[in-house]
Amino acid sequence: MKSISTGRVISKDGTRIAFKTMGEGDAVIFVAPALADRSVFLPLAQLMARHFTVFSYDRRGRGDSGDASAYAVDREIEDLETIINEAGGTASVFGGSSGAVLALEAAIHGLSIAKLALYEPPFVLDDSRPAVPGDSLDQLRKMLASGRRGDMVEYFMTKMVGVPPEAVAAMRAAPMWPALESLAHTLIYDVTLMGDFSLPTGTGSIKLPTLAIRGGASPEWLHQAVRAVARAIPGAQLRMLEGQTHAVDPAVLAPVLLEFFANS
Repeated sequence: MKSISTGRVISKDGTRIAFKTMGEGDAVIFVAPALADRSVFLPLAQLMARHFTVFSYDRRGRGDSGDASAYAVDREIEDLETIINEAGGTASVFGGSSGAVLALEAAIHGLSIAKLALYEPPFVLDDSRPAVPGDSLDQLRKMLASGRRGDMVEYFMTKMVGVPPEAVAAMRAAPMWPALESLAHTLIYDVTLMGDFSLPTGTGSIKLPTLAIRGGASPEWLHQAVRAVARAIPGAQLRMLEGQTHAVDPAVLAPVLLEFFANS
């Protein structure tokens, strides 16, 4: 039977960070993408919990975690370090999308990470897609100041991710839309984290076993991003999951992560 527990830890700046653990064995920490809290990883955690103790946590400003009056990427790195300490002082880390970028930044900063797995960090490194608008952060802040949370989500999806407007219009009528609006303020955090959407300085300094994963059905710009990460990190492995998109199927992803994290 899987061991399941929830808890809270206090990050260095005093912010409460909520987490959930499942399973037994060496620790693996999941870092959530934009517009998601720890619940996004529940199906993946259930598949991996027979072999590892999986930590899923709410990044600051999300779910049951607290927040601070001002955001800084360094504070999010400290949050992850606090979870690593709770896991015993070292852990493997998996991040998806912008969560992969946070995991990458944590590795650059020298956190005690045993192994690093990244799924499609959304760096924009070529002209196979339109550039992210340079004033995105300002636009999101203005919309938040005027209480336009739904417009923030729509702007992010259409102008930054590239989702067709008609698809987002349908989403706004869907039951899941209020949950996305409740997390809209954290889009400012993720866009701050992404910076200019280029590969972070120091990526090549990472000396950890690293797995960079892309979906075979994802757009070319994401393929280029994942390849660039794999090239930059010495000895990094590169995997493609046939037929998968940015919304990867946990049943396809789990065996790849299990193999990577289990091998010494």
